[in-house]
Amino acid sequence: MAKDFNKIKEEFIKADLNKKIEIYTTTAGLTVEQFKELLKNFPIQHLSKLEKAMA
Repeated sequence: MAKDFNKIKEEFIKADLNKKIEIYTTTAGLTVEQFKELLKNFPIQHLSKLEKAMA
């Protein structure tokens, strides 16, 4: 799982905002810590868009 997460994280970091939201909301099987790690690479000013996508 660690290798897979590193691939996901790399893709997330390189992605545009919409792709980041898609990855965050559709990737299954991540731990809370892994989701937190992805959030570190999410533009905080767009957090409301992520929240709407998760609602």
